[in-house]
Amino acid sequence: MSELPKTFDPAAIEQRWYEHWESRGLFRPDRPDAQPWTIVMPPPNVTGSLHIGHALDDTLQDVLTRRERMRGKDALWVVGTDHAGIATQMVVERNLESQGVKRAEIGREAFLEHIWEWKAQSGGAITRQLRRLGASCDWAHERFTMDEGFCRAVTKVFVELYRRRLAYRDKRLVNWDPRFQTAISDLEVETREVQGKFWHLKYPLEDGSGAIRVATTRPETMLADMAVAVHPQDQRYCELVSRKAKVRQPITGRLLPIIPDEHADPELGSGAVKITPGHDFNDFEVGRRAGIAARDMLNMFDAQAFVVQTQDGLIPAELLGLSREVARKRVVELLEAEGALERVEDRVIPTPYGDRSGVVIEPWLTDQWYVDVKPLAERAFAATTSGEIRIVPETWAKTWFHWLENIQPWCVSRQLWWGHRIPAWFDSGGNIFVAETLDEAQQQAGPGVPLRQEEDVLDTWFSSALWPFATLGWPEETHDLKRHYPNDVLISGFDIIFFWDARMAMQGLEFMGEVPWRTLYLHGLVRDAKGQKMSKSKGNTVDPLGLIDRYGADALRFTLAAMESQGRDIKLDEKRVEGYRNFATKLWNAARFLQMNGVGASQSIAAPDAALPVNRWIIGAVVDTLAKLDRAFDELRFDEMADAIYHFVWGTFCDWYVELIKGAFDEETRTVAAWTFDQILVMLHPFIPFVTEELWNAFGERPYELILAKWPAPEAERDPRAKAEIEWLIELVSEIRSARTELNVPPSAKLHLFAANPPDETVSRLDRQRSMVSRLARLESIQLSSFDGSGAAQVVVGGITFALPLEGVIDLQAERSRLSKALSAAEKERDSLAARLANPAFAERARPEAVEKARADHDAKTAEAERYRAALERLG
Repeated sequence: MSELPKTFDPAAIEQRWYEHWESRGLFRPDRPDAQPWTIVMPPPNVTGSLHIGHALDDTLQDVLTRRERMRGKDALWVVGTDHAGIATQMVVERNLESQGVKRAEIGREAFLEHIWEWKAQSGGAITRQLRRLGASCDWAHERFTMDEGFCRAVTKVFVELYRRRLAYRDKRLVNWDPRFQTAISDLEVETREVQGKFWHLKYPLEDGSGAIRVATTRPETMLADMAVAVHPQDQRYCELVSRKAKVRQPITGRLLPIIPDEHADPELGSGAVKITPGHDFNDFEVGRRAGIAARDMLNMFDAQAFVVQTQDGLIPAELLGLSREVARKRVVELLEAEGALERVEDRVIPTPYGDRSGVVIEPWLTDQWYVDVKPLAERAFAATTSGEIRIVPETWAKTWFHWLENIQPWCVSRQLWWGHRIPAWFDSGGNIFVAETLDEAQQQAGPGVPLRQEEDVLDTWFSSALWPFATLGWPEETHDLKRHYPNDVLISGFDIIFFWDARMAMQGLEFMGEVPWRTLYLHGLVRDAKGQKMSKSKGNTVDPLGLIDRYGADALRFTLAAMESQGRDIKLDEKRVEGYRNFATKLWNAARFLQMNGVGASQSIAAPDAALPVNRWIIGAVVDTLAKLDRAFDELRFDEMADAIYHFVWGTFCDWYVELIKGAFDEETRTVAAWTFDQILVMLHPFIPFVTEELWNAFGERPYELILAKWPAPEAERDPRAKAEIEWLIELVSEIRSARTELNVPPSAKLHLFAANPPDETVSRLDRQRSMVSRLARLESIQLSSFDGSGAAQVVVGGITFALPLEGVIDLQAERSRLSKALSAAEKERDSLAARLANPAFAERARPEAVEKARADHDAKTAEAERYRAALERLG
């Protein structure tokens, strides 16, 4: 047994223990005959660094993984990184530009060599940071979405989808990033509220009989208008629609048909809307319903969002080559000159921006590769309704089903160089040959036919959708694939439920014939202490590594687990992290106390025999706590897991058991204390692995590290008599201590306790626990008789009234006066706060944090008043 230092220092133990676990392969011990259990980590971007969302996600996964490992299973936590197409390309391109090198100048192959060099030198910083958090992943089999085996899987999936007529090339609108000149996913688009304008325009009817008024937030896009839409039931326009009237557009002179479509809202403005199918997602669908083919839709921008001539050649030459911003200004001037601009109003406009480029995203019509995911979505829908996939919490099931039912074709191509290049080749006539290799494509095209490969790469989400099975060796029939697919559970943020989770379900069912995981657990966001979403612009982001530096990884992990409540976001307050660091310190101090009293490592996994009520009580409390803990694990209620073990360790064990056995360490008590502390370390280990491993090994020689210890399964019978007796003792001592505190009894004063005519059971308990009650409550004597004098405080426990004479111990009159004044002051403040909260003006106008503080202050003053009133009642 090694003596513990007086002060708990997380930094002194964390790196040492992590290196010990990893170097000895303890994250994936060899258990070929054990029941497999599998979870995959959402692959973080290779460019990324650990943020607080990662810390939550990976803490929850590690809690489950460590417990399953301790339950003797072949627990596999798959780890790896995502190649992060656009993010990585941007980082390397910026590095090269700082050296005066342009990507276009060096070409694709040379640029990709630079990326691989960057990855070798700088990529994967996040994996080192995950180690600091304590993530017990299978690092020996770390994967990367661009490694050779994974690339083979991605290529095979795309080719198979094409052969099954699910992958195809089409011209449609996409989110186009003009800075990076690529399509991006919805997830990479952030909507910002921008101060803009609403321009009201007048489009004259072709026959000169009037005009139709439309409004737009993007007047420059009128240059590619193809129609004006009105609601089919809007009586104002029925006659125009029936006679197929047209409007003549200002500036271009283009004739636009007036078409009926329910997209137009008769209650909004004039009820008519301009339709620009090539530059608006809603208008694209309106255009298709009107019979306009995508190839015929007008396009007025190039890849950098500068104005180009439309197919009909009607854009004035002076506008060609202008940026969107300059074109807008000039178009407004021309409309005004023609008398076509009726009015302009200021509006806050929701505007899409590229989350990395920071430029406004352009809906742009272009040739892209798509996957028809509707048939795949139907299988994922059925698997969820049948119970093959369980969604926790169930509240997210409705969102899941709605998206699967209304799913749209998935644009999977990106105009980047870094990523999985699409395995498609073209001949000079534009014919497409999709194959796993160039040789296979050549066989399809015929010998000697010149072929060029598609320049585009696949969306990062396409490859990560294969993560649950491609990481296990698919398409090869590997041992790991047979044992560990399907996975048991996936833990994911709700924000990627569509982009990743649903796509994994679809691809897993399509290519493996089974769901990728049995349970999908969705957690919320980590917000700041006030509930605000974290962002760099607000300056309220929290650095998990900084918290680890200040309080230790265990404190951060326990905080995140304790605050993770199903269906709710987390309001992260640093004070909570500090509080759980204090929890680890309390555990450390309890361990030192046990060591000083000759308690070492337990020699038994089974609960020891015990005769003393206090020892029989603590054994039963371990069994009760484990039952709560196991139930919370089964239901994936992380907050209840943490709550059960926290209250047992802090309250039951440290505050009471350790106090109750002070000075009474016989052989039985040492044995029970050793066993109980071992059970605590095992139950706590999934949450706070570092400090528990350190304490486990400090208590003496062990046959194995704590990370491999057996999860508790004590078969000890609970002793209800011992439980009732010790809980009665705790309540009696607590009530006496409260009375002493409330009535300002000096800590050094020893009191006499009187119990008038107690029942036999109370007499027996007082007889057995007399010394313990006297020591903990600081009593001079316990007398089984009534107290006939005045000036005694009363406490009631188990229906029995006990008296504590205070004459000569405190100034009773002065104490009554003090308590009365304090009660009056507390009630006055309570009532004042209640009046403020009842005032509608305060609730409506005050800042939310001010209202919240007033409520908290009111609750505090209410509780304070109750304490003073109870103290006065004790004095009679």
